[in-house]
Amino acid sequence: MKALAALASEGEVESPLLPPIPELVIGLIAFAIVFIFLAKQLLPRINKTLDERREAIEGGMEKAEAAQAEAQQVLDDYRAQLADARHEATRLRQEAQEHGAAMVAEMRIEGQRQRDEIIAAGHAQVEADRKVAAAELRADVGQLAVELAGRIVGESLKDAARQSRTVDRFLDDLEAKAVADGAKTEANR
Repeated sequence: MKALAALASEGEVESPLLPPIPELVIGLIAFAIVFIFLAKQLLPRINKTLDERREAIEGGMEKAEAAQAEAQQVLDDYRAQLADARHEATRLRQEAQEHGAAMVAEMRIEGQRQRDEIIAAGHAQVEADRKVAAAELRADVGQLAVELAGRIVGESLKDAARQSRTVDRFLDDLEAKAVADGAKTEANR
């Protein structure tokens, strides 16, 4: 190596590895100018653009996280409202069933009351009709008995008071006899 350095210092042989010094100095100055230009002009713009992108990405991620948290909150609220609505629907359905059962029971009671009223009115009507029929029958039987007695006796029994007493006595005797016969029949059973 000493031999190469000695030859180089004598200027006899130029080394392909070592460029000439003036070219080396001009190259270093050009490099320094380009480096300074890049460092002063382009590097701040590149850093600014990179910072904006980083902030946009971080802001986008924060916005996405916030939107996801908000969406999760809305979903939780929706699920809570849905659960409340289901509970409310169940409660309303139960109330409707209870109300329906109460209405059915009320209608049943009202129907029985109306039936009892109709039966009672029917019994009263039957009793009134029986009394009317008995009175008409008594009058007809009395008239027939008076005519028959008048034919048998041969004289007219037109006196209304006497006729009425006679007919009433006759019918009362018949009713008493019917009641006594009914009591004997009941006693024999």
